[in-house]
Amino acid sequence: MAKVDTIYKITQTKHRTGQTYEQVGTLAELIKAYSYTLEVGESWQHEKGNKKINRNPKTIETLVKNLDAAKTNAATNGYSGVSFTFEIINKIDNVVSQ
Repeated sequence: MAKVDTIYKITQTKHRTGQTYEQVGTLAELIKAYSYTLEVGESWQHEKGNKKINRNPKTIETLVKNLDAAKTNAATNGYSGVSFTFEIINKIDNVVSQ
């Protein structure tokens, strides 16, 4: 049986300057790459009005949602000025030989 890994591209955009940063990888690789952002957002989730952060999301949609919330949680005034989007690059078939 072949396991299918999907490759995603997450784009982080700064609203003020329009500057973008792109990260490409599988869901597991992207969670690892953005682990610090999720950790910082989680550390501020106890404050009033902040959202709860899941540091191990199961889908790319929830990862992007948690990244947005994590950046907003860490912002002093509640507005981070950063947004995240994603797109699917392709699917890779990993065949395990026995």
